[in-house]
Amino acid sequence: MGLFGSRTVTVPCTVEIEQTPESLHAHVTLDSGFEIEPGDEVQVHDAPTSVPYGERLTVRRTATITRAGPLERAWTKLVAHLELTELYEVSFSERRKL
Repeated sequence: MGLFGSRTVTVPCTVEIEQTPESLHAHVTLDSGFEIEPGDEVQVHDAPTSVPYGERLTVRRTATITRAGPLERAWTKLVAHLELTELYEVSFSERRKL
């Protein structure tokens, strides 16, 4: 893997989708403790996209992870930091009465 390059890894995973009155969520858990880092891409193959209301579905699938190269990882971290700082814009000016 070079400065710009990326590598691809295929791992088994568990997909859980729930649509009940208590919860609406979809989770993917990668096997073998595989860590996802900034800039990585995950594609789950043949995963269901919905379940009927009131049900929960858990299935085993395969995921392809495309690892980001060092430059792409650094760029992703920088852009994420800049986008996050937009949320921190706070005004410390005195409050005026209208």
